[in-house]
Amino acid sequence: MSEKPGIVIAGASGRMGQMLVAEVLASDHARLVGAFEREGHDWIGRDLGEAMGGAALGVTVSGDAGEAIAGAEALIDFTSPAATVKHADIAAGSNTVHVIGTTGMTEADLSHIRRSAGQAVIVQAGNMSLGVNLLVQLTKRVAAALDEDFDIEIVESHHRHKVDAPSGTALMLGEAAAEGRGVALPDVSDRGRDGITGARKRGDIGFAALRGGDVVGEHDVIFAAEGERIVLRHLATDRRIFARGALKAALWGQGKAHGLYDMLDVLGLSDG
Repeated sequence: MSEKPGIVIAGASGRMGQMLVAEVLASDHARLVGAFEREGHDWIGRDLGEAMGGAALGVTVSGDAGEAIAGAEALIDFTSPAATVKHADIAAGSNTVHVIGTTGMTEADLSHIRRSAGQAVIVQAGNMSLGVNLLVQLTKRVAAALDEDFDIEIVESHHRHKVDAPSGTALMLGEAAAEGRGVALPDVSDRGRDGITGARKRGDIGFAALRGGDVVGEHDVIFAAEGERIVLRHLATDRRIFARGALKAALWGQGKAHGLYDMLDVLGLSDG
């Protein structure tokens, strides 16, 4: 492709949306060609740069996702599960690479995304950062090396505005731990403890979610046994790491075969 790929940002007014806009504008390898917002949003019809409080960019915020996506090479989407599912159909119809950072999806949502990936390139991850994806691989390997004498607990912290729990990243880590142990996460997941719970069940993978302030994202995977603990930790201090990863995924997806990929594929860390 001789021209730099054109990128569209979904939910451009949000914190991640504006960060994604800035990341694309700063890139030497991509062009910002569109942005859209949900129906009725007061940014619709305005120049994106001016809506963000800066100079005009020559990109008008659309209220029509199909119109904004048409002709673009990639869509970056950190919106809501219901919106992302709709966007997946539109992106597949226009052969646009769809990068999904949306979390909180149900199994029905994920099934829909998998079906859409039969007609398009989709890169989906609960976290787009290099460090977190390395942590996922480490978690899988440590879980495979240790038996059930080591209890696994995943503790995550995020800002007060986050609406889903456990976080998408925590679930990625839980899936990695379960895969390392050779079990299915739904069979061993323990997501809530309150009152007289009884002793911890051997082999369970526990989750705890903390919410407060402006915490960007902190994740600990704890392997606890008698007399020792192993703690794997990732601390995010700047949301730009997610924007950088998402743009990397959008560029990586150009020319790839239709299918569902994740950041391990993008970063060359996949076991496959």
